[in-house]
Formats: sequence, C-alpha cells, structure tokens
Amino acid sequence: MNFGGFELVIILVIVILIFGVGRLGRVGGELGSAIKNFREGLKTDEERAAKSEEKKSEEKTA
Repeated sequence: MNFGGFELVIILVIVILIFGVGRLGRVGGELGSAIKNFREGLKTDEERAAKSEEKKSEEKTA
C-alpha cells in the first residue's frame, strides 16, 4: 500500500484536528528525547567513562 502526497496531507490534517498542534509538538519533543536516551543506552561503558572524564576535566578548568 503506497501513500501519495495527497493522502499524507489528508492524514496530517486529520491528526492535527484530533490531537491539536500543541500536543503534536510535545509528542515530537518526547520522541526526540526518547531517541537520544536510546542512543546513550547503546554506548559502551568505555565510551561513557571517557565522556565522564572529559566532563570532569572541563569542570576543573572552568
């Protein structure tokens, strides 16, 4: 099942009517933070330790 541009516009209008623009913005922000947290969770312990050391050294110099 392929959606063309016209169908996607109709779906977008219906979603905006149901949820409203403000709620869609909030959902988008939550989705972005969830993706960011997921990527952070995929990092290895070594990468986290190196990043932690960088932050500590930056705090000492500031």
